[in-house]
Amino acid sequence: MIPQETVQKILDTARIEEVVADFVSLRKRGAEWWGCCPFHNEKTPSFHVVPAKGIYYCFGCHKGGSAVGFVMEHEHMSYPDALRYLARKYNIEVVEEEESAEDIAARQRNESLLLVSEFAEEFFKERLTSGEGKAVGLNYFHTRGLEDATIVKYGLGWAPSDRHSFTDAAKEKGFKDEYLLETGLCAKYDDKPELHDRFVERVTFPIHSVSGRVIGFGARTLKSKEEGKPYAKYVNSKESSIYVKNQSLYGIWFAKGDIAKKDKCYLVEGYLDVLSMHQLGITNTVASSGTALTEGQIRLIGRFTKNVTIMYDGDDAGMKAALRGIDMFLKEGMNVKVVLIPDGDDPDSYSRKHTLEEMEAFLASSEQDFVDFKSSLLMRDASADPLKRAEVINEIADTVADIPDAVKRETYIDFLSRKFNIRRTALEERIGATRSRILISGRKGSGRFQPPPTEDPGPREEPRQELTGLDALEENRIMAKAERDLLNFILTYGTARLEFQSDSDFYIEDEEERLTVFDFISQALEADGAVFVNPAYQATLDAYSGLYYEGYSQGEIVKRLLDGADRTVAYVTSQLSTDERYELTIKNLRDAMMSKGSWLTKYVPKAILVFQNCRLEDREYKLKEELRKAQTVTDSDNEERLMRELVKVGKAIKAVKIRLGREK
Repeated sequence: MIPQETVQKILDTARIEEVVADFVSLRKRGAEWWGCCPFHNEKTPSFHVVPAKGIYYCFGCHKGGSAVGFVMEHEHMSYPDALRYLARKYNIEVVEEEESAEDIAARQRNESLLLVSEFAEEFFKERLTSGEGKAVGLNYFHTRGLEDATIVKYGLGWAPSDRHSFTDAAKEKGFKDEYLLETGLCAKYDDKPELHDRFVERVTFPIHSVSGRVIGFGARTLKSKEEGKPYAKYVNSKESSIYVKNQSLYGIWFAKGDIAKKDKCYLVEGYLDVLSMHQLGITNTVASSGTALTEGQIRLIGRFTKNVTIMYDGDDAGMKAALRGIDMFLKEGMNVKVVLIPDGDDPDSYSRKHTLEEMEAFLASSEQDFVDFKSSLLMRDASADPLKRAEVINEIADTVADIPDAVKRETYIDFLSRKFNIRRTALEERIGATRSRILISGRKGSGRFQPPPTEDPGPREEPRQELTGLDALEENRIMAKAERDLLNFILTYGTARLEFQSDSDFYIEDEEERLTVFDFISQALEADGAVFVNPAYQATLDAYSGLYYEGYSQGEIVKRLLDGADRTVAYVTSQLSTDERYELTIKNLRDAMMSKGSWLTKYVPKAILVFQNCRLEDREYKLKEELRKAQTVTDSDNEERLMRELVKVGKAIKAVKIRLGREK
């Protein structure tokens, strides 16, 4: 653990323009720096760095934050790793605080396993360039169209035919038997204590973690199957504490940057598919080699993009795998398309037959939405049979039901209704019934089963994994906009003082004693006994409050929130800490011929009224839900109480709206 004083030294030393300049070509305009955003493709620079505030922001993709946040976003690092990166850049010594004995042991063990794996990579690479490795392994890679630069870049190698060559080399280097066994690089027979190599006479493909460390291997034999003998074309490393198969993807280390930049990932099946695609220039490609596609792998892709194109072989096995993958990606809130390679080819062979331009054109023209893919595939034998046709439509409707985002589901319902000439209500009934089974008890159907969700979805909210930005953080949509407005005032003008007129209850003659924006809002919330119901916004308010009462200036508070360990708070702050990035519901300061203090004095109280109105509307919604339940069970006493309370809330809402000028 990095001591807090070291963290603060790193944050105080790091200069945002210097950090960003390591990755982005910047040009100075006045007091700011501008360049093309590294997070999305653009020709006109919309990415700017503000040294005075210690922040960056892109007007195109709306990403922003501090120096630490930039390193985390660009290099896909954790918060501690980003701090260590900056410490190395600025030559700041990091002496981490004492860990528990268990933590130290686990960390040292994992590091030992990683060192063994990295030694193995170097061993296999060396053996590829001489003797049988060069004659057999290197020749194989060349016949598969791989260039020497690709072979070197991706660390391809050769495991010799001698069953003890790696074991002996590793032992000579001092690696312990337990690490050689746990990584699966070595094995032993039950009746013999000696270790032997697990990978023998095979070409090797090192598998990297997201951070670039070697965590495992895939190894392919070049021998043909002999009748009556056990045969495994590919052998992969066994699972260990550093290599969890269902959370690892081949090629992710090399692909992650382009996946994030292009906002798309191509998913293929094999090692050579990835290598040939990368060599051609389509470097946002990964594979689920060694395991069927898993939720953990999908979530790993989801760290870099929500858009995936499944690119499998066009044979029956490839189509079945694509169908399964579609359902899994949709359940995780991803946008999924499918490209089937013409039968007889796979992504590896097809990419070797075409230029980059031809391959890009093929992908663009052959990508199918999952509805089109499923319907064209499943309707082959069903078009003339009404019952089979109905089964296919139900199958596709069940897939739509997997989509967690309600707006997308509605869009697909319209699309299906037009495509198959089916009444919209019929599709809604099917999808609604399917979702009920998903949410209540799981779903069996078409070979798929989903366990019930661990969280109660509530009467109002749909699961919203697909939502992005601030929307994805909001649990209560009725309150969200009002809470955003108040936070925007606090994060942008929190220490500015309000200028109430002398006839106001809040008027204070001494300018230094006048209420700040934060004081006014926090006192109003306290008076109503109110808190923000969206946890991300309340956490940000609490974090601001702590720094405010410690006496920090507005700029310093925002900088500390951006640099803090709570990255949710940092993200909310980056989005709501400037009026350039967040459009208020009130008039812009430039539209009012008044000072900033007077402008804030007019509109901050109005934002509080809006907040109060939203609280009442939220209460009204909940009362109506309770009333519906009471009517279902014929609870007349409770019905009467709820109706009386609804009347009171309705009157209060009207009163607030009159004050806001929305009603008369």
